[in-house]
Amino acid sequence: MADQTNQPKDHWSSEAYSTSASFVPKLTQTLLRYLDPQPTDRVLDVGCGDGKFTEAFLPAIDYVLGIDSSPAMIESANKVYASSKAEFRVLDCCYLEQESGVANGSWDKVISNAALHWILRNDATRISTLKGIHACLKPGGVFAFEMGGHGNVAEVQSALIFALVQNGLSIEKAREVNPWFFPSVTWMTNALESIGFRVETMELEDRPTKLTDAANGGLAGWVRLMGAPFLEALPEEKREGVVQQICEVLYTAVTRHEDGSQYLGYKRLRGIARRV
Repeated sequence: MADQTNQPKDHWSSEAYSTSASFVPKLTQTLLRYLDPQPTDRVLDVGCGDGKFTEAFLPAIDYVLGIDSSPAMIESANKVYASSKAEFRVLDCCYLEQESGVANGSWDKVISNAALHWILRNDATRISTLKGIHACLKPGGVFAFEMGGHGNVAEVQSALIFALVQNGLSIEKAREVNPWFFPSVTWMTNALESIGFRVETMELEDRPTKLTDAANGGLAGWVRLMGAPFLEALPEEKREGVVQQICEVLYTAVTRHEDGSQYLGYKRLRGIARRV
């Protein structure tokens, strides 16, 4: 088992995610088609969050285990979706290779939606995590995923880094606290093939995505939730001011004149890889 001490602060909650990023589990039609759920499938959902995406394929399969490092999100998933065919467990997916009870070659399919860009952030565990996914699958088993790809939310990522530098952090420290890894098609293809996958599909989709208009959502809510690791590098009394500054700086870039709606420049990397 991986050492679970000194775990980062859990800033996730199902309510905050719904308020600021409810679009994430909804924009998954292509990924679900890639999963191609079958009645006999045993599926491992890596970075399952609160289970809202899992719900989309749960009726069509035999069994799913959802794993995520956030206790709050797993608690929510178990409360709403746990059953004889669905279990949700707190597990740091960065150390999946060490989890012999999961990475045991018993899964027909592994799926991951909007989570790997967080999970693969640490370059020290990046390849071992992918090896863990490979070890989970039966020979011939399928890994289907969608994550942020190269250039994802570039405008807000740049604004967050610059805001930290403006507030006294070095550029090196600002880059260090960046919680995301957005690989290219080439990087992800080479990485998966180097550990024994056969890549069948790999694509990068340019998908501008409308932010929510819920109270406490929108751009400010997105920055508070998704950008929390950046903001936590600042003294608490400065954080909300930085959120508002970022919203003002990005206003022209993300706001559509016709109706005031705001869009971020999402780029989604999707793939299908098979264990050979």
